[in-house]
Amino acid sequence: MAVPFKIDLSGKVAVVTGGGGILCSIMAEALAECGAKVAILDLRKEAADKVAAAIKAAGGSAMGVACDVLNRQSIEAAEAAVSSAFGPCDILINGAGGNNPKGTTSNEQMSEADLSNSNPDIKTFFDLDPKGIEFVFNLNFLGTLLPTQVFSRSMAKNKNGVIINISSMNAFKPLTKIPAYSAAKAAVSNFTQWLAVHMAPMGIRVNAIAPGFFLTDQNRSLLTTPDGGLTPRSHKILNHTPMAKFGEPSDLLGALLWLTSDKAAGFVTGTVIPIDGGFSAYSGV
Repeated sequence: MAVPFKIDLSGKVAVVTGGGGILCSIMAEALAECGAKVAILDLRKEAADKVAAAIKAAGGSAMGVACDVLNRQSIEAAEAAVSSAFGPCDILINGAGGNNPKGTTSNEQMSEADLSNSNPDIKTFFDLDPKGIEFVFNLNFLGTLLPTQVFSRSMAKNKNGVIINISSMNAFKPLTKIPAYSAAKAAVSNFTQWLAVHMAPMGIRVNAIAPGFFLTDQNRSLLTTPDGGLTPRSHKILNHTPMAKFGEPSDLLGALLWLTSDKAAGFVTGTVIPIDGGFSAYSGV
């Protein structure tokens, strides 16, 4: 693949959780293109293996590993497999995350009808499932914290390492309908700053990337119609994005490589970088 610029990651071991997805697979490929040995971790082993195969076909070094980021034993098993094959982790990309319908409201704003709603197809604020909220929060926050606990131990021993979390522009401006996801990503941003301070004495830099709107497998049905057109929500998004377009996965790579490079960003830690076409900066007027 074509990266925007090259950094030297020769001899480095990178671990990408959620690496089978659209955005994180591109990140994994970019790290491999710069010389890193990349472990793609995903709940879906076949998705991880597909990304690893593409990297190896391009001449890189990669392996796919099944991993449940909410299960410490699974993460520890993945760490053991990566360490055995490639060595200790130097770069951790915490990309696993997502939303769930049980943490989502049907309407953008409350109305009086919500007080007497009996339609099972309409989910009001009062109908939000605590288990759904818990799942979304755990997937995004604990799914960042637990892999960090496991993979950063070797970084601390070596007094060097890079951790990049994946937040969201929802952490800056919560979106309507998705309170659980917005709150969870806000927690990821806050945790990024806390962790950067906590780990600084051990030579570990911690930052986050906050993507705006990118078409992925998770949101495609919300943003596009069956015939490939745009939904009303998409039109709202684009009308509030100064650059008036969705992001391309490759748009994330410049920030990724910059934050990964000790030479380029050696004094950068505790930052959350929005990559959203200006969405988070626009007031709407």
